[in-house]
Amino acid sequence: MSENSDFVDFFPDSKAEYVLSNVAEVVERILTFIPTKSLLQLASVCRLWRNCARRVLRTQQELTWVSASGHPSTESHALNIILAEEVEKVYLLPKTVLVMADSEILNGGAFCYKQNKAKKSRNSLDAELNELFPRGCDVMGVATPGIVLTPSGSCGNPPQEYQDGGAGFAIMLPAIEGVQIQPFHFCKRTISPTALKEAGLVDNPELRVILIFFYEAYKPGGARFLNQILEPLSKTKALIAGGLVENAFAPSRYCCSQGSYGVIGLALSGPKVQGASVLLEEDVISAKAAEATIRRLKAAKIPEKNTLGFMFACVGRGQNYYNNQSNVEADAFHKVFPNTPLFGLFGNGEIGCDRIIKDDYTLCDTDTDNLQHEYTTVMTLVHLG
Repeated sequence: MSENSDFVDFFPDSKAEYVLSNVAEVVERILTFIPTKSLLQLASVCRLWRNCARRVLRTQQELTWVSASGHPSTESHALNIILAEEVEKVYLLPKTVLVMADSEILNGGAFCYKQNKAKKSRNSLDAELNELFPRGCDVMGVATPGIVLTPSGSCGNPPQEYQDGGAGFAIMLPAIEGVQIQPFHFCKRTISPTALKEAGLVDNPELRVILIFFYEAYKPGGARFLNQILEPLSKTKALIAGGLVENAFAPSRYCCSQGSYGVIGLALSGPKVQGASVLLEEDVISAKAAEATIRRLKAAKIPEKNTLGFMFACVGRGQNYYNNQSNVEADAFHKVFPNTPLFGLFGNGEIGCDRIIKDDYTLCDTDTDNLQHEYTTVMTLVHLG
């Protein structure tokens, strides 16, 4: 019996049935036009389609994202609504998802599909996010005062700064050969040298980039906890970038009480990972100076494809810092890197430094004290192979 005998009921006595049940090249070509969620469903049609679907999934290595802005009339955050719709249309199988939104996301309704609007969920944001993405996908979400995002659709879309909130994004990363992305989440109860090692943050020669976000850092003991994390990380050769945010809403925190401080982030390892960063210091107060600083990232010669830009800015910068000019730093980045999407946040403190590796030298200053800043912006490039 043919391996595809269960398929003939779809197209009885037709040439189409023969082609779609026997010619893998045709089936595979057709499946490249199918969004991943539907592709996974079609893989159950027959063995041939399952094998073709697997090959198509292996080719979907480019990252994608969903972004949203505005204040909808419903109680849900704009990102909640858009993400539930757009995740149905993506052409990759997410392995890691980084979600950032302004703090209103903590007060809005749950993520829901259009057809389920009448059936409101009371689950946590973490549970709702995990329902949107495949089993085994790592989802990490932070809430912060302001957001920087590139509108969905194209890497060439001009990035926008939403310093006062009303925006959010979700970056979806597939499994990529030569790239390992490991989420981590610590509080005062779980932090230890062993935990850092298990997360790939120390004693890891393949570690290249650390994206790191501290929440509730203003609480008593928060500053000491921050230093406890950054001190061992500063001794690695990895690029470190991030900021102080208001809260983390994914993954759920089972180890510490609500309102306590902690840290969440991604450790990016592997030979294909590259990173570079520059610091826009307090005296960078003009569009020209911002562009000149960002242009120094060109020296790292990071490939354009599969590269993300990250902007971690102080909530005190933005429009007020540039004589009432809006979007200055995002525009400067787009001018220098017109085909690289930019994402990030306005937070309550910045983490990072100048780190550019070029040929046989490294411009780097990673002392613990020099990783923490105020009234600055850390602009970062991360290449994922």
